[in-house]
Amino acid sequence: MIPRVLILGARAPVALDHARRFDRLGWQVHVADSIPCRLTGWSSAVEQTHALPPPRYAPDAFVTELNRIVARERIDLLLPTCEEALHLARHRPALPRSLHVAVDGFGTLAALHSKWSFLSIAREHGMPVPDSGRVSSLEEAREWAQGRAVVLKPEFSRFGVHVRLYPQGIPADAPALPALGPWVVQAFVAGDELCSYAIAHRGRLLAHAIYRPRYRLHRSSSYYFEPVQRPAIRDAIAALVRGTHYSGQISFDWIEAAEGGALALECNPRATSGLHLFPFDCDLPAALLGEGELQEPVAPRARMIGALMASAGLKQAVQHRQFGQWRRDFGNAVDVISTAGDRLPPLASLLDLGSYARMARRQHCSLREAATRDIEWDGEPMAAVAR
Repeated sequence: MIPRVLILGARAPVALDHARRFDRLGWQVHVADSIPCRLTGWSSAVEQTHALPPPRYAPDAFVTELNRIVARERIDLLLPTCEEALHLARHRPALPRSLHVAVDGFGTLAALHSKWSFLSIAREHGMPVPDSGRVSSLEEAREWAQGRAVVLKPEFSRFGVHVRLYPQGIPADAPALPALGPWVVQAFVAGDELCSYAIAHRGRLLAHAIYRPRYRLHRSSSYYFEPVQRPAIRDAIAALVRGTHYSGQISFDWIEAAEGGALALECNPRATSGLHLFPFDCDLPAALLGEGELQEPVAPRARMIGALMASAGLKQAVQHRQFGQWRRDFGNAVDVISTAGDRLPPLASLLDLGSYARMARRQHCSLREAATRDIEWDGEPMAAVAR
């Protein structure tokens, strides 16, 4: 019997990547999302696309429809990719017990998602982190910093939004912190930014990759992923997942100080772009099911979102007079959206972008907010859905 997977968060490039991998390994692939997701839904790897109510605003309807899809399509594995993982974890008891859901418990995910509580978990399991404090105002942050260089960020945020860098200390004219809940203040560490992606099952690290985010959108999301090898980071992640008995996908942001040694800045208990570095012959579906040994990409080429590299990346290169470097980087990388035999996703991504722009106008918010606000969770109480 052909195994069947339902991939959530189909709006994201990582969902498209997962879909192609499962399809090549003989799975029947279904995808679902609560906003337009043609990027993945139009892939030749996908059997069917399903619409879901937004988990943040309609949790009961979200779970009801998930149960309906799982039963009708005889789904074996439910795989979240974006922040809907937190909602899925919270409502896991309302889904069939026999269903394999690739996500850990809500308490674990919530603690890792918090940029404050994650630091305690990391220290407990030997993962190095910067000196940090939790504050509610700029005055408290200034008192904590005592003139030191610091970074300020909301306890719950994503894509680097609202992050403030003060490498010379907090200036006298710095604006007050917006009311976004508690903030984390951290000692500023100059160095090389790195990102890691991993899959674990019951405390065993089964897949791991690290990349340098070479090109970014306004100090936010990266669209160029340069592979690097850092055994010390892999070992630190292995220790944390072992100590927490973690299952599911888990990602980290790091800063590698000039004098050596990497510090973990924050954790995203979901998929991130390190997934793209694995060749398609890596059996990541097996890792998600808890099978096999540790897989790491060997000498992979850089990956990129080609359309962004050809637009935002080229503009950035011209502005900084780095066209030659951009041209070499572009030529050295593999596009993660357009692949041979699956040519519709690039067009689909443009149509999705237009849909998000219309949503942003209707909701009077940014494009980024329109594309993620229906699945976000920022620490507010989340009642469990009854089965």
